[in-house]
Amino acid sequence: MTAQPTIEQNPGRVIPLRGMRGMIADNMRRSLDEAAQLTHHAECDATELFATKQRLANQGIKVSIEDLVAQAVITTLGEHPGLNGRVEGKEIRLHDAIHLSLAMALPGNLLAAPTLFNAGELSLMERSAARKELAQRAKENKLSVPEMTGGTFTLSNLGLSRVQFFTPIVNLPQIAILGIGETRLQPRVMSDLSVEPRRVMGLSLSFDHRAVDGAPAAAFLTDLCNLIEKG
Repeated sequence: MTAQPTIEQNPGRVIPLRGMRGMIADNMRRSLDEAAQLTHHAECDATELFATKQRLANQGIKVSIEDLVAQAVITTLGEHPGLNGRVEGKEIRLHDAIHLSLAMALPGNLLAAPTLFNAGELSLMERSAARKELAQRAKENKLSVPEMTGGTFTLSNLGLSRVQFFTPIVNLPQIAILGIGETRLQPRVMSDLSVEPRRVMGLSLSFDHRAVDGAPAAAFLTDLCNLIEKG
């Protein structure tokens, strides 16, 4: 009888975990090893947010839903400063300035989360332009070390996929990361008990339980949803 080939003999394509891919793998593993990670999930009605995007477009102002969610995140972090910071050694270091990291996929199955420093001091249009410029430099491998490592909070956007909720891994040494999931058209019961089709967005907040407890994290996510629902 002819021996059948084993999976070890026919591995197909082999991708070594080295270079940037290896660094990403090491950082992900370290994050799960070191941080006490927990994830809260929430649905929010993003109908008014999409209406705001269209209203701005009618005025010649083109921004993305991610730009508008980032605006809401920055405002909410101002009210919940306990999530804007880093765990370094045995210290929780909270920051007054919001240095917003933006997780983005790169060619070659790579991932980066470059930082918009002092994001709260930028206007919506300035932040949108800076995000696009940062993404372009990330694709060209032109990011600086501080841009790669200096954030205080991260956004990870899967809104164009079919994934409504997921478990983003905390971008150590940061305290928290917000995952933006798919927005789906769903029937919703309104305050007057009528039923309307609404754009429902899935949000997932992962946080380091060493630095923040579940109730404050839930309060942040609730207030963020309330702000998004106002548009």
